[in-house]
Amino acid sequence: MKLRKVTAATAAVLALGLTATACGSDDGNGSGSSGGDKIKIGIKYDQPGLGLKEPDGSFSGFDVDVATYVAKQLGYDANQIEFVETKTPDRENALKRGDVKFIAATYSINDERKKSVDFAGPYLLAHQDLLVKSDSDISKATDLNGKNLCSVTGSTSAQNVRNDFAPKANLKENSGYSECISALQSGAVDALTTDDSILAGFAAQKQYKGQFKLVGLKLSNENYGIGVKKGDTETLNKINAALEKMVSSKAWDKAVADNFGPANYKNEPAPKIGQIVK
Repeated sequence: MKLRKVTAATAAVLALGLTATACGSDDGNGSGSSGGDKIKIGIKYDQPGLGLKEPDGSFSGFDVDVATYVAKQLGYDANQIEFVETKTPDRENALKRGDVKFIAATYSINDERKKSVDFAGPYLLAHQDLLVKSDSDISKATDLNGKNLCSVTGSTSAQNVRNDFAPKANLKENSGYSECISALQSGAVDALTTDDSILAGFAAQKQYKGQFKLVGLKLSNENYGIGVKKGDTETLNKINAALEKMVSSKAWDKAVADNFGPANYKNEPAPKIGQIVK
């Protein structure tokens, strides 16, 4: 769902029940009140269905919808949000430097990351899966033996498949998932592997309608959380409260349907705050 400016009525309702983050001058990362300040939020720019910068400069995706909802609960209208691209290797540093107030960018919670980042959520439980052509007979990971498997350079997903399920799979690495999608479309590879949410986001794009399907495997558990600066308990608690409200109000279900529906993505129910599935 693309960002839309909230109506005056909606803003008034939010203002009654919510307090903006601490008053003061705007430092660029959302530390001031919402009376003109902006909040900077880290997202991905290149993941359809999750975090995508559209050609017209707007943003779409499930992470974008979650981040927008959370920001509104913190007292910020849509036009006060500045989305900042935060690539995977730079997420921790972006929070440490104060470049962004929080990050919603397919950010899987794990013990190593928790040493330097605090996580709100989780807000989505994803699983490693396979994306194949709609007429493919691949139904399990072991079917990939002797087949061409694509993933991005440096990804652990493809290595997991080769190490644990299909040692004879031929791994083809590309710089991005878009290149893997093109290879799958042309028949150069037989499957693409990464988180099912990312795969569903690509498959849901209009230009790929009906061409691909998710196999439906659960090769790993990926608990997506919202990263905040280590020690920022106040923001952490506010974000957790916002996520709980998003689920209870059914806004979470709508965001899932809006962004993943065309891919027939069989998502897990909304996870409970603090409940990490190993």
